[in-house]
Amino acid sequence: MLKVCELFAGVGGFRLGLEKADTYEVVWSNQWEPSTKTQHASMVYEARFGAKNHSNIDIEQVRTVEIPDHDVLVGGFPCQDYSVATTLKNSKGLIGKKGVLWWSIYRILQEKKNKPQYLILENVDRLLKSPSNQRGRDFAIMLRSLSNLGYAIEWRVINAAEYGMPQRRRRVFFLGVHKSAPIYKKILKTSAIDSVLSNGILANAFPAHKADNSYLEFVLDEDLVSLSENFNKNEKLSPFLNGGICVNGKVSTLKVDPSYNGDFSKLSQVLQNGAVTDDFFISENDLPRWQYLKGSKKEVRTTKEGFQYNYAEGAMVFPDDLDKPSRTIITGEGGKSPSRFKHVVHTNRGLRRLTPIELERLNMFPDNHTKLAGISDTKRAFFMGNALVVGIVEKIGAALLNKISS
Repeated sequence: MLKVCELFAGVGGFRLGLEKADTYEVVWSNQWEPSTKTQHASMVYEARFGAKNHSNIDIEQVRTVEIPDHDVLVGGFPCQDYSVATTLKNSKGLIGKKGVLWWSIYRILQEKKNKPQYLILENVDRLLKSPSNQRGRDFAIMLRSLSNLGYAIEWRVINAAEYGMPQRRRRVFFLGVHKSAPIYKKILKTSAIDSVLSNGILANAFPAHKADNSYLEFVLDEDLVSLSENFNKNEKLSPFLNGGICVNGKVSTLKVDPSYNGDFSKLSQVLQNGAVTDDFFISENDLPRWQYLKGSKKEVRTTKEGFQYNYAEGAMVFPDDLDKPSRTIITGEGGKSPSRFKHVVHTNRGLRRLTPIELERLNMFPDNHTKLAGISDTKRAFFMGNALVVGIVEKIGAALLNKISS
């Protein structure tokens, strides 16, 4: 049995994916939403998985000793500014900017005497090229800080729809293996390209092939403060491509394309036929506003200060194409108000928004996973805009188990 710690748990996407295999057991979880008094996501998590060993406290306030030892640490942490502010005098630690939750992960890993052997982390794919004035710096800090703690790290930008899942949701997943894990030695003996394309855990979960001749190797500065200040300064492009591995601070990265020959999902396959209440349908009065927001525009707009500027944007597909995987769900998906980015589908009863169950299905959650007294449909949509695709985690978890047992 592999013991799992789930950070930034949301409504439990990582847990759902991993616990599809009986070998994973979540022994501690944490979910805290700083911007709201009522902790809705944590309420759903406890309702589905129980309150035992679940923490609803700001992770920055949780002492490492309160977190039980575990084999796998997982989490989809917020995308923020990860720059290193300064070193602590007479200490091995680092101070990142207050409230930047990456440093809570780092702190837990650094302070744990028995470090988790494996990490599975998720973030938006722009992480690889942020911030705009030092492209790739934030990801470089993460790779080097994990490397300094003894982890080899694979990463891959994965679009769920390209592997047969129902949503075009692109996220970067990175998987760490600690030097204390038996499979670490195998990584050291494998070439970087083979790790990314064939022998790595992510390569086994999501087969890929080399997209072109893009390939870069470089070593990250061991000092995180220096790395933070100097990495890729004044360069227009990030050196991090959509696949790669970092071992002992040495980065090898290449551009890959998916190798998938299975069936592809369609938005039509998640729809609730005949089970949708009238409030999800678009009225004739609201339709012109939806059409305007979804349409192309070239117009002069005026700011509050009276400054005029030219505004232009292209048209969105309206209604959404039922014969393709869905567009990415965003946190503002819920509510009746017309929107450029909310999904709208055409049914035999007319145009309508997607229901909470349909949004759950797009992330491969069980139907009504987020249904709970006191939780609005708008909040349920918000949860799915923040969530990950459960099927991605399930495949990564299975590939990790296969690698451990091989």
